[in-house]
Amino acid sequence: MPGKLQAPPLTTHDGAPVEVRRSARRRRTVAAFWENGTAVVAIPAHFSRAQEADWVHRMLEKLRTQGEKRSSGAGRRPSSDAALAAHAAQLSATYLGGRSVPTSVRWVSNQNSRWGSATPADGSIRLSDKLRPMPQWVIDYVLLHELAHLLVAGHNAAFWKLLEAYPETERAKAFLEGVSFATSRGLPAGEAELAL
Repeated sequence: MPGKLQAPPLTTHDGAPVEVRRSARRRRTVAAFWENGTAVVAIPAHFSRAQEADWVHRMLEKLRTQGEKRSSGAGRRPSSDAALAAHAAQLSATYLGGRSVPTSVRWVSNQNSRWGSATPADGSIRLSDKLRPMPQWVIDYVLLHELAHLLVAGHNAAFWKLLEAYPETERAKAFLEGVSFATSRGLPAGEAELAL
């Protein structure tokens, strides 16, 4: 139609294309991620155009900030046991008021049925090296889970209350359940992660 202006294509601050995906299955959560050089923002289908614009702006800012942290070396995955212990101390300070102080935190290769374990009696934490290729927010959840076990041994209400402050708890639990389900069906770990 003559005279009708079209909005320019949406791009990130550095010019990468942006795709907004509306999903009827998504009720309240919003996610942003990179896919083949495109910033994808997934939103609930019921969002108004104003809500969409607000959330797209917020999530693109989050992706930008994450990219800056990665390029500056901040947020780098803790690969050594010493780095993992330092990261555990940071998570404890951020989410548990620094109350959980492990005596050791290390990666192990002999945990085939657990993502992590803690021994409150001696203050040690072990994370399965099967977590290494997983997203950092999943590793952080497992590490926080084990840090919380140093304060509360069981999975009672007091234990789960400790994990409420971490915003990715439910998402990480669902991710790990999906990986466990897929691998129990015979999918290799890499394919299991892609199946989620």
